[in-house]
Amino acid sequence: MDVIGTVGLPGSGKGEAATVAREEGIPVVTMGDVVRQETEARGLDPAKDHGTVAQALREEDGPTAIAERSLPMIEDRLEGHDVVLVDGIRSDVEVDVFEDRFGEDFTLVSIEAPFEIRAERIDARGRDASEDDGGEGLAARDERERGFGMDDAMDRADVVVENTDSLEAFHERIRSIVRGTDDEKRAEAEADP
Repeated sequence: MDVIGTVGLPGSGKGEAATVAREEGIPVVTMGDVVRQETEARGLDPAKDHGTVAQALREEDGPTAIAERSLPMIEDRLEGHDVVLVDGIRSDVEVDVFEDRFGEDFTLVSIEAPFEIRAERIDARGRDASEDDGGEGLAARDERERGFGMDDAMDRADVVVENTDSLEAFHERIRSIVRGTDDEKRAEAEADP
């Protein structure tokens, strides 16, 4: 049993990593789905109020609220699969939840890319990277994510993937991680028997 968590700022490639996992037959639990469900349950628009509800959940139920709500979903998928990918970890306290529950079977992957590249990606997929039309700009999204403790979570990663190369190269690196053949992870395991 392996649980692979991804952490990264908006536009870094977490969604692409989840796509690769699905292509490999690995179930994906998206922590954002917990927030979307709660946003809809509150009668709010997930497209506009996602960040507000994520913050509200953490304020109401503590900083681990979303991670804890995702645990039953992860455990359910582990019943039929050897590997599950958890998409969208936002803080070091969420990392604690997964490490406490899954121990050495949990691997944290930080997906990283510079602001300019992430802004281009978000713009290319038709999502607003600026605040011109009333949307939340990328810089504001980054600030909100960092406010949850994302930088601390990224610092704790077992594997760092710099997503600045081609999409194909990124997909291949993620494929090697979810298949358990990633050179960096294997080298660590061999050095730490």
